[in-house]
Amino acid sequence: MTEEHKNAWIPLEANPEVMNKYTQRLGVASSWSFTDVWGLEDDLLAFIPRPVKAVVLLFPVTAKYEEFRRAEEAEIIEDGQVVSPKLYFVQQTIPNACGTIGLLHALANNAEELKLEDGPLKSILDQTANISPEERAEALETSKALAQVHEESSQEGQTAAPPRDSDVDLHFVCFVQKEGHVYEMDGRKPFPINHGRSSDLLMDSVRVIKEFMARDPENLNFTVIALAPTQE
Repeated sequence: MTEEHKNAWIPLEANPEVMNKYTQRLGVASSWSFTDVWGLEDDLLAFIPRPVKAVVLLFPVTAKYEEFRRAEEAEIIEDGQVVSPKLYFVQQTIPNACGTIGLLHALANNAEELKLEDGPLKSILDQTANISPEERAEALETSKALAQVHEESSQEGQTAAPPRDSDVDLHFVCFVQKEGHVYEMDGRKPFPINHGRSSDLLMDSVRVIKEFMARDPENLNFTVIALAPTQE
């Protein structure tokens, strides 16, 4: 096993039940929870409780996507973009930890509304509030509490957990709204991606997700999950 694989985490399943147990262990109140988005048509989206605070996407990393990602990054570096200073962004340096990074982006950027209880997440945010995305990544690498919560949650999916040295070609990203814009939060990228003005996070995230799908129309491995008020 390579040194990288020794430090890898077990991939997280894209399963709202798993994510909700995970977030409760982190200290998120049960009044907020993740729910499946069963389709991207307006009538199905209408069933999702509002307000949606984050949208998590699991998608296939293909050659077409990687080509687009490199071109997008180069264009933003050349032209610039507006990025809210209030965003909490962390880079992913732990292999197979994209599920946890996606959840952290969803929760950290809505910490005030989620009313965090004392726990691993509150401790991490207090520790990393005023440092760079790279320094945040280093802090996550040494967080035993976060690693333990991830380890427990990775074993609770509906399918058997893959080995930690798996080379997984599926990746989690998160969409959040901040100061009237929708942002794509991807720890593999050097910065958040501003996808324009937003009045409804779910609808505006779906607009971007459809662009992901259009780049790989023959691939069906897309899963969408929303963070919304818990329904009794």
